[in-house]
Amino acid sequence: MMAINRRAICFFIYSLIFSTPFVYAQSTYPDRPIKLIVGYPPGGAADFVARVTAEQISREIGVAVTVENRPGAGGAIAADLVAKAAPDGYTISLSGPHAQIKALYPKMALDTEGDFVPVTNIATGSMIICANPKAPYKNLRELIAFSKANPGVIFNASSGNGSTPHLAAALFESVANVKFTTIQFKGGGPAAVSTISGDTQLMFATPPTVMSFIKNGDLKAIALTSAKSSVAIPGIPGAEESGLPGYNSTFSYGLYFPVGTPAAITNKMFVAATKGMAQAGAKQRLALQGMEAVASKSPAQFQAYLRAEAPVLTEIVRISGAKLE
Repeated sequence: MMAINRRAICFFIYSLIFSTPFVYAQSTYPDRPIKLIVGYPPGGAADFVARVTAEQISREIGVAVTVENRPGAGGAIAADLVAKAAPDGYTISLSGPHAQIKALYPKMALDTEGDFVPVTNIATGSMIICANPKAPYKNLRELIAFSKANPGVIFNASSGNGSTPHLAAALFESVANVKFTTIQFKGGGPAAVSTISGDTQLMFATPPTVMSFIKNGDLKAIALTSAKSSVAIPGIPGAEESGLPGYNSTFSYGLYFPVGTPAAITNKMFVAATKGMAQAGAKQRLALQGMEAVASKSPAQFQAYLRAEAPVLTEIVRISGAKLE
């Protein structure tokens, strides 16, 4: 007669009792609304992408996905909130690369890899270099020539210290060997108003902030910050095509879970997000705002991309001179 291993039986029963709820939670995910945290105010590029993404994921995954804006500190406040959230799949963030946030806030207790589970890239875009319509330069070569002849004369309206447009402008100054006088505003909207009025003459902006102003003639587009032109922003040349080789500055937004989120949940969200954002309607909505829906091939591929980009972003922040506490 086979001997009974009481320890093995007890362990088996213990495993059933305590693992079943966890397995059940994963298999039924999601069964309640999901919060999508975005670290920027309403009306900007990140907020726009977050709302399109939330709608598409909701359709694919079968529950409501609500956008919650937690602006401040260049996305750092939202990043900290998500890092500390329960890793159950019901709190997710849409953010730019965390390496940029960490470079801007070196004292912040943020582990760019250890605190998050990357899900997928969602969208990428180029910024637009815009000028007041009365400015005496109509293309990039003329802008550079004028800047070199008149260092510090051009007032550049920035959407905030350490913002992506601020970093793009700082990198431009370094590559083109020019100098602007940069004025910091609380967001792209106020920066655009200042440039339109003529109080400032130049701005680097995400497309959703300025597309309507360019179409109305309130601002004139000089060039894109990407090296090449973009199908999402037809009619505006890239920086390299306009005479500035070696300059390329783009932005991207991706989805992140808190560390510890189960792989099964991460993969389910990856499928929902990539499938949803591949729909023609989502692509068209992003294209109208000058952005492209660009998904990662897998969560692992997205993580590898973030690791490769981290030193590049850190160097751009160093060049910008942005010092934030």
